[in-house]
Amino acid sequence: MSEYLVEANNLRKHFGALQAVAEVDLSIPQGEIYGLMGPDGAGKTTIMRLLCGALQPTIEKERQTKILIGGVDLLRQTELARQQLGYLPQRFSLYEDLTVLENIHFFAQARGLPDSDWRPRCMEILQFVGLAEFTNRRAGHLSGGMKQKLGLAAALVHRPRLLLLDEPTTGVDPVTRQDFWQLIIRLAAEDNQNGRGTAVMISTPYMDEAARCTRVGFMRRGRLVVEDTPARLRTRLQAQVLEIVGRPLPVMRRLASQDPAVLDVQMFGDRLHLRVQEGQSEAAIGRLNTLLTEQGCQVTRIRTIPAQLEDIFISLLETE
Repeated sequence: MSEYLVEANNLRKHFGALQAVAEVDLSIPQGEIYGLMGPDGAGKTTIMRLLCGALQPTIEKERQTKILIGGVDLLRQTELARQQLGYLPQRFSLYEDLTVLENIHFFAQARGLPDSDWRPRCMEILQFVGLAEFTNRRAGHLSGGMKQKLGLAAALVHRPRLLLLDEPTTGVDPVTRQDFWQLIIRLAAEDNQNGRGTAVMISTPYMDEAARCTRVGFMRRGRLVVEDTPARLRTRLQAQVLEIVGRPLPVMRRLASQDPAVLDVQMFGDRLHLRVQEGQSEAAIGRLNTLLTEQGCQVTRIRTIPAQLEDIFISLLETE
């Protein structure tokens, strides 16, 4: 039996002349939290919909398209493959007039959970996501974060081996976002300790969330440009990112961008991140320190720092 819960080769999807996904290969093993990153329109949601069978891939004769979910061919045995996955789309549709428990009961029935098993399983999963105290509250009266947790519960009710989450924390508050991620990490850890072998694929616009993933894939214009662990991705710009702390930031940004070694300048809160040409960090620090001081800027600190995922992805976008 394969260790991979997702094995996809030559994923393609065309909408008329638009090539939404082009020749993407994916392999996601048991126990992995795989983060799918990229700008809007990169093809992340289309990938999710292809993997859950909501969209049919564009088939071309030159290369065969294959999608295996837990070893089951999604294109030939769609319903059997779907039994192994749970999917939480960007816009999860709850029945707002039904209670939390009634919503979960509905999805349990839709997933074929026997009547004798539905209530224990529903209560177990609501306890897991922190909604056990709200079983009788109507879904329409839940907060945005609680609705997302209910959506997660609905995706988990049939014990899937693969969980597909399409930007599940967009629009929720930071505390709920943290809680949601703790659930994802617990789910992957607990299921793999008991030998079930769960994998999670999540798309997210947040770089701090990407850093929590086992492995990250970055998409651009329908293609998977690069994939690796967050730690190894950061080494791509080793000694090529400078941090400048001082004021006024807008003036410092304008002046720094004029240095011949500086490729890009981004504001990160109260500081600047500069991406410089390889081997030019020390020389750039000296020039910038002199220039900014002469122009009346108050420079608190200029130093080389480890690259952040934001730096990596901006670099990838510019390269593409």
